[in-house]
Amino acid sequence: MSDPRHTLGLYGHGEAEATFRQALAGGKLHHAWLICGPAGIGKATLAFRLARLLLNAENPDLAQARRIAAGTHGDLLEISRAVDEKKGRLRGEITAADVRPVQTFLHHTATEGGWRVVIVDGAEYLNRFAANALLKILEEPPPRCVLLLTTSSPGALLPTIRSRCRMLTLSALSDADMRAALPGISADVLARAHGSPGRALFLSHDRDGAIASFVAEILGGQVRASETMALSERIAREAEGFALLCDLLGEGLADRARSAARRGDLAKADLAARQCSELDTLRRQTEGLNLDKAQAIRQAAELAVGS
Repeated sequence: MSDPRHTLGLYGHGEAEATFRQALAGGKLHHAWLICGPAGIGKATLAFRLARLLLNAENPDLAQARRIAAGTHGDLLEISRAVDEKKGRLRGEITAADVRPVQTFLHHTATEGGWRVVIVDGAEYLNRFAANALLKILEEPPPRCVLLLTTSSPGALLPTIRSRCRMLTLSALSDADMRAALPGISADVLARAHGSPGRALFLSHDRDGAIASFVAEILGGQVRASETMALSERIAREAEGFALLCDLLGEGLADRARSAARRGDLAKADLAARQCSELDTLRRQTEGLNLDKAQAIRQAAELAVGS
C-alpha cells in the first residue's frame, strides 16, 4: 500500500464504490459523502478513487490522473491535518485556516469544465471553528461540486454535518482481501490487524516481535525492572515504537476489562478500564508535549503490570 493519491487498487469496498457509481449514473449524486470505518481500512483510498472517477482520471496514463497523483489537479482539493514543523508530526486538529481555502476553491469555475472535488481526510479532527466553517459550505454547496469526508469517529462530528452527508460505511476486509492487499505481510500480523490494512502495516513495524512480547510480559506481570529499562530505550528509538506499544497495551487492557465484565468481576473490569484511560492520557501528554518516550514507556509498564 502507498499514499492514497497513488493507490489505484481497492480491496474489499466494492459495494460502497458501487453505491456511489449508481448515484452518479442516475443523476442523483449527493453533494457530500461521509466515508466511515476503522482507522487504516482504506477510507482515503476510496475517497481518491471516487475523485478520480468524477475527474475522468481513472486511467493512470492520462494527464489528469498524473496531476491528481502529484497534487496539482486544479479541480481537486485535499484538507487534512497539517504537519507541525516544530514537532515534526501531524497537528492534533484541523483548523479554520485549513478549511478556509475550500470556500474560494468551490466558487471558482472548474479548470477542466467538470466536477470540483474536496476531500476532507480525518473529519473528526475538525475543531469547532473549522467544523462550523465546513458546515456553512455543506448548507449552501455550489453546483457540480462534491465533498468527500472520511472519519473513523462519525460520532465526533457535528450532527448537522452528519445530517447533510450521505454515509458510506466501510467494513473490515476479509482474510482473502487482506492477503491480496498486503502479500508481503506475515499471516500472524494479518490475523492481528482485524481487517485493517493500515493497522497491519502499523503492526509490521514490530519486525522481530519484541514489542508484542514485551506487552505480553507486562500484561502477565512477568517483566523485570532491568528488562524494562533496556527495552524502553530501544522501543523509544524506533519510528513507531512508542505508538505501537501504547496501541498493543491499550488493546490488551481493553480485552481484560471486557473479559472481567463478562465474568462479573466488576472490580477488575473497572481497574482495567481506568488503566486504559490512564494510558491514553499518558500517550497524549507524551506525544503532545514531546516528552521522554522511554520514560513514558516505563510509566506505561508500571501502570499496567500485575493488574
